[in-house]
Amino acid sequence: MAALAPAVAAVRAAVRRGLAGVAPGDTVLVACSGGADSLALAVAARFVTQRMGTHCGLVTVDHGLQEGSGDRTARLAGWAREHEFDPVDVRTVKVGGHGGPEASARNARYAALVAAAKQHRAALILLGHTRDDQAETVLLALTRGGGPHGLAGMPARRERQGVVFARPLLDVPRADTRAACEVAGLTPWEDPHNTDHAFARSRVRPLVAALGPAVIDNLARTAGLIAADTAHLDDLASDAFDKAAVGDDLDIAQLERLPTAVRTRVLHAWARRLGVSGGALSHRHVVAMDALVTDWHGQGPAALPGGLRIARQGGRLRRIA
Repeated sequence: MAALAPAVAAVRAAVRRGLAGVAPGDTVLVACSGGADSLALAVAARFVTQRMGTHCGLVTVDHGLQEGSGDRTARLAGWAREHEFDPVDVRTVKVGGHGGPEASARNARYAALVAAAKQHRAALILLGHTRDDQAETVLLALTRGGGPHGLAGMPARRERQGVVFARPLLDVPRADTRAACEVAGLTPWEDPHNTDHAFARSRVRPLVAALGPAVIDNLARTAGLIAADTAHLDDLASDAFDKAAVGDDLDIAQLERLPTAVRTRVLHAWARRLGVSGGALSHRHVVAMDALVTDWHGQGPAALPGGLRIARQGGRLRRIA
């Protein structure tokens, strides 16, 4: 028997770990664009799920942003059916809205994936992000001034609108997914957006490649360490929020006892509870609220997005008209 190619073995092993908790008879969907990462993921998932007694389907999203995208998704769907993926789901979306082309496409894609998962009652959806993607995410967070949540990178597992998304390949280098496709005799689709410098990730990708495998590994490992620390701080902040909350207000005495990293998380969560969009709430807004607790000298209210104002009154932080 011929030895299994190392890249194929690495991808299969990662998928097997990512499917922990999936039961025989469950349905797993692979989100596949036809690129090397998601194509290698799909092939490995089909192999692993066959041995688990689990149904493996494939969903691909046509964003309609490139000429011939409909034909490409149709060919990919045909390939999936030939290889006995079931179900095979093609979703066509309209990209628009706020946040730039990358964010708009991402939001439309996730909405389509959530809809597909709910229609097919999938236990989870597999995403093909690799170690290289994680390193790119960390560098992008640095350039944007992202805090710990940004530097934590992409989580290995996350729930969106009741649907579980898993990224089993976060410890697998992109070179392995390309090698796995080559072993399988597959020619991946090369997304022209990956080299289009109109997109932020495309601008940072050559830098990540130039840094080399060791630095990529260090960046991805750093993201994992920060993610673990951040999750712990978030848990502490959740408990602290419950103790500090007095109706719709926050108790100053409780807030003063908290370490900065926990207190600012409580303030951030409180602002969102009051209706402030997380995307609109910036570091300076949290600093202004924190000053009402730690640097109180009779200053006026802190202004938050959406016209909200936060004041210190009677030993509490409260929203004022």
